[in-house]
Amino acid sequence: MRKTISIVLVLALLVGSLALIASCGRKTYEIALITDKGDIDDKSFNQGAWEGVVAFTDANKVTRKYYKPEAATEEAYLAAIDLAVKGGAKVVVTPGYLFETPVYTAQTKYPEVKFILLDGAPHTSDYETYETKPNVASVMYAEQESGLLAGYAAIMDGYRNIGFMGGMAVPAVKAFGYGFLQGADYAAKQIGLADTISATYHYTGDFAETPTNKNTAATMYNSGVQIIFACGGSVGKSVMAAAAETQNGKVIGVDVDQRYDSATVVTSATKGLAASVQAVLASIYNGSFETTYGGKTTYFNAKNGGIGLPTMVIGDPNANAFDRFTSFTVEMYNGVYAKLVNGEISVKREIEIAAETGVATVEEIESQLELTKVRVSLVATPEANQ
Repeated sequence: MRKTISIVLVLALLVGSLALIASCGRKTYEIALITDKGDIDDKSFNQGAWEGVVAFTDANKVTRKYYKPEAATEEAYLAAIDLAVKGGAKVVVTPGYLFETPVYTAQTKYPEVKFILLDGAPHTSDYETYETKPNVASVMYAEQESGLLAGYAAIMDGYRNIGFMGGMAVPAVKAFGYGFLQGADYAAKQIGLADTISATYHYTGDFAETPTNKNTAATMYNSGVQIIFACGGSVGKSVMAAAAETQNGKVIGVDVDQRYDSATVVTSATKGLAASVQAVLASIYNGSFETTYGGKTTYFNAKNGGIGLPTMVIGDPNANAFDRFTSFTVEMYNGVYAKLVNGEISVKREIEIAAETGVATVEEIESQLELTKVRVSLVATPEANQ
């Protein structure tokens, strides 16, 4: 009997030791990022957010890993979050509004995990219930301010026929566009422009690179539009392609600095994705998360460096990020930026729209944005009404 007990004990110890060795050998990652439909080098949300994760983890010696879902569905996003948590994640960064519903579920499933939801707020799939629990930081951006800076820069640089190509008419895209028009109007009034600015305005109804979107951009350029603010994810690639085939066609990028994608990109209306991720991560690790970001929506804007035009060229500290402008300078930019910070300039983010599509009429745009120097025309295509 004693021999049997000894054998059992030895086996138990052996199994325990093997389990311990296996667990010690398994690499865990403390901070995880789940990509949306793109990759971490998408020159957009995934890349900007990942750069913030990399900067923070490098500086603080914390492990990191990104996970790419198998499909662009709520179920796949949740599965990727599950995988990240099983891999040791204490913090999960989710870039973009597509994660609103998955995070709504995950915040309850994993109350011990902190979630950073960029550009969205947790809600049910039917949009009936919104709830941001204490373990979630909902991060939004003042797109209207970034759009204003882009519109202001375009007019101050000499453009008089401008265009806007947004993706779907969702709040963030509309805010970019409304800000763009207000910035153009403000600049025109500031320099006492006698003539009006022509602004062609359009929503594609998607966020894709398609022949249709390229053709629409080409039509706008061929009709006299000099520069297009491309605000719709991969829609920007279509606009850049059209600009490259058009004499002197120019583009304003969005979300991140897109000058590296095309020589046609003059500047970009950016969101401080990396900066905001680092700020929230810092609060988690210094113990201030609950009082600063947890359980609430925080807007990153001009006052906290959350938006702007690029002022540096990545990899070359001596380069001039304003070298694709003709006359707009960094000094002029700093001047208008300061006015946003001190509240001298206010920018409308939303207007009242009668149509259920969320697409405003010319009269709604011009009257509610109080445009006096900008005249808006809409591109009449089926995609605009989606």
